[in-house]
Amino acid sequence: MSATSESPGDVRARLRAHFGHADFRPGQEEIVAAVLGARDVLAVMPTGSGKSLGYQLPAVMLPGTTLVVSPLISLMKDQVDELNRRGIASASLHSLLSAEARREAWSAARAGALRLLYVAPERFASDQFLRLLGELEVARFVVDEAHCVSEWGHDFRPDYRRLRAAAAQCRRADRAPGRPPIAAFTATATPEVRDDIVALLGLDQPQVLVAGFDRPNIFLRVQPVNDADEKDELLPPLVRGRRALVYAATRKTAEGASASLREAGVEASVYHAGLEDRERVRVQDAFASGSLQVVCATNAFGMGIDRPDVDAVVHYAIPGSVEAYYQEIGRAGRDGRAATATLLWDPADVETRRFLIDSPRRDKPQRHAPLDPAEVARRRELEHAKLQRMIEYAGTAACLRATILRYFGDPAVREPCGSCGSCRPGALDACEQALVRHLLAGITRAGERYGRHRIIAMLRGDTQDLPASLTRLSTTGVLRHETADALYRWIGAAIAAGLVAVSKDQYRTLSLTPLGREALRDSGQELPIARPLPVRSMPSLRRYRGELADTIEEEWALRRRAPRFGRWGEP
Repeated sequence: MSATSESPGDVRARLRAHFGHADFRPGQEEIVAAVLGARDVLAVMPTGSGKSLGYQLPAVMLPGTTLVVSPLISLMKDQVDELNRRGIASASLHSLLSAEARREAWSAARAGALRLLYVAPERFASDQFLRLLGELEVARFVVDEAHCVSEWGHDFRPDYRRLRAAAAQCRRADRAPGRPPIAAFTATATPEVRDDIVALLGLDQPQVLVAGFDRPNIFLRVQPVNDADEKDELLPPLVRGRRALVYAATRKTAEGASASLREAGVEASVYHAGLEDRERVRVQDAFASGSLQVVCATNAFGMGIDRPDVDAVVHYAIPGSVEAYYQEIGRAGRDGRAATATLLWDPADVETRRFLIDSPRRDKPQRHAPLDPAEVARRRELEHAKLQRMIEYAGTAACLRATILRYFGDPAVREPCGSCGSCRPGALDACEQALVRHLLAGITRAGERYGRHRIIAMLRGDTQDLPASLTRLSTTGVLRHETADALYRWIGAAIAAGLVAVSKDQYRTLSLTPLGREALRDSGQELPIARPLPVRSMPSLRRYRGELADTIEEEWALRRRAPRFGRWGEP
């Protein structure tokens, strides 16, 4: 803490005053202390663990302006808006700002009125900008998403190679000789990439802090699928009623996934680089504010979105690397509550990824001069190798969490983890468990006197034709986001699991079994129930929907009569 005279107690007081937190998350305090010191720092923290606090808190405590290099405009906008809301003067410089807005931001920085100035990496290609850097008093030169400096990283950005020279042109705010201390942050660096970051940024005997890669609150699941139709059938139940991100490989498939969700009654918007700036900002702001529940996007979305209650991330197609996958699933569960990451695994999607590797990048502007053909070939070979590691993850029968942690060289690997689809095949995630408990509670609150139709109508809040006693229960409308078809299937699964019984008389009323009552009492108990698969929505099968029997035996008999409509087995 040599750069300041404040004690750890003072630092916590600043944490409460500026950010409203009573204490640090694991790993944050050590990183804040390192950045407050005068040494260079390389900090590796899991996505969603609050690594931005590692430079934002020191920025309000150190003299001068903290310069933050950030690769995505969405990240800058979200963080600058939040910092200013907290009364921490901040601004950004990027291509979407008007010339007047850029001038205002720069004038405020030169006047020493900003605590943090976020800068897009392409700014450092301007000789004029580099000359202006010498006019700032810089407290710390922060490189966010520092893996972008390395060709071994999953998102190499040539502009990041200019940062070492740019930092050398900055004046230290404390008037000490040399450049300001550099603090590099990343969540996705393998050991090889960490070494690359240190060398390419010119970090001088850095303090390297690795907080680990595990996100134990995220349940990992790989769901094999046969084709795009099956993806579209599985997708709505994975995101309905949740705040969710759906990642697609291309703009076209992102739009298709969004359209499929809207057709299924799930409000969803699309986000990709081909949209107008105004539309991208609208989607980002709506998701960040909470007014939009689901976004289907290419990998450009989610960086820096500080939405703590994302509880589902679905990959509509296999991502290009384990690093990209880990970073994207890290958008879930930032509040520490249970969340789910599902990969819809169709081997046919691999060809799309290979095409994207071997073809010009369609979602990125080609601003740089063409590379040497040998260099291009080397990079493509590296990307194919990374894709192969992701394919191995998708197809493994081993613990999914341990597979990821081993990839990043995390020593805290334990297997089985107990919270992935390989270790607990068929296990329900937290939202599905809550759904089943709402269903069980609804049957109980209704007095165990009604059949499926009225219980489902009550849970969905369709009260028009219900007895008055069902219109004012605590469970009335609690599952309004679910479709009637989905609740029929969940009730069927609960009956098959022995949680719910059906009377033998003509009324077919539902009641809880002793096992069901025990499950309802003990909210921490894992429910012994298999997830029902969606019914395939082919026209010839729709004719059967009205004939679905009330008993599980008859329902399975119906399924055996129609094998051509798809796989009926449990996942």
